[in-house]
Amino acid sequence: MKFSINRTELANALSIVLKGVSTRSTLPVLSGILIEAAGDKIILQATDLELSIQYSVAALVEEEGRTVVPGKLFSEIVKNLPDAAVHVEATDEQAFVTCDTSSFSIRALNAEDFPGFPRVDVHQKIEIPFHQFSTMVKRVSRVVSKDESRAILTGVLITLEAGVLRMVATDSYRLAITDAPLPNSSADEFHAVISGSFLSEIASLPKTESPVSLALADNQIVVTCEDTVFINRRIEGNFPNYKQLLPDGYATRATIEVDKLVASVRRASLLGSTSSPVRFDLNNASQTGQISAASQDVGSAQEIISCAIEGEDVEIAFNYAYVLDGLGSIATDEVYLEVQSALKPGIFRALEPENFLYLVMPVRIS
Repeated sequence: MKFSINRTELANALSIVLKGVSTRSTLPVLSGILIEAAGDKIILQATDLELSIQYSVAALVEEEGRTVVPGKLFSEIVKNLPDAAVHVEATDEQAFVTCDTSSFSIRALNAEDFPGFPRVDVHQKIEIPFHQFSTMVKRVSRVVSKDESRAILTGVLITLEAGVLRMVATDSYRLAITDAPLPNSSADEFHAVISGSFLSEIASLPKTESPVSLALADNQIVVTCEDTVFINRRIEGNFPNYKQLLPDGYATRATIEVDKLVASVRRASLLGSTSSPVRFDLNNASQTGQISAASQDVGSAQEIISCAIEGEDVEIAFNYAYVLDGLGSIATDEVYLEVQSALKPGIFRALEPENFLYLVMPVRIS
């Protein structure tokens, strides 16, 4: 096998495929990247037997063939080469990399031992503009649980109903929902729970005008974006019935400037802790909200911000880190804070035209 390629393009391809390289497997070949040179392109593949990634990139192929190179080492070599054409030549046991005046020889692995790329039959498929997909994933991914013992909560529920795409995530302490119209979708409906970390990897790909395609197989998800194909296991199980947590109305609603609220919560949190949360005291008569925190043996902080309040006066407390996470996902200048009572979840809701809702469980006020 022999080919030449631009260093930047190869480095970019490797950075994407490297996400599929196994770091814990006892099979040495899974720590490698399969490179196949054919026609006028090279195809790179990596898998950890859960996630498989395939990436195609144009190259000057002088001699077709296949090899497996150590993934992390090969990526580091390419990343540190000078900005010039990279020439790669491989035999059964060695791969030679030359670029300008630099040259490397690294041990190759047997391509025949590398697992074949999964071939799956898909039965539901939707296409989403990349920017829309990336924005939605970033809004809900902060809420995805890190607790592997409840696998279903480490995923994001993606549904398509009546032309509206919805992503939902929860860690049982908070809940994020974002909706977006998908009027041109040919799919009737779509319903899957997909790993939050996997979706975040795709959302962090370089921006593109091409859409992201999500296709479902029996127990897998196939994601295609330009020349990259990702195949990952879907998360099995029943996602919590989040709709029963959403209240029909509110007793109090405050309209608050997002920037001011973020700054106030951040300042109050300097004296707070997870055990001493940030309190919101909403007062209709004065049309103000007092943000406060107190920590025994440290001190207290109070700050008053103006806001438009309708409904009853109310006091409610939240974990400040959860509040900041939610506000960080809101793109509008103002946010609604909707409260039923001090003991029921509070909802931070983006104003139109954004369709984002963030529910937070309250902390009992002592």
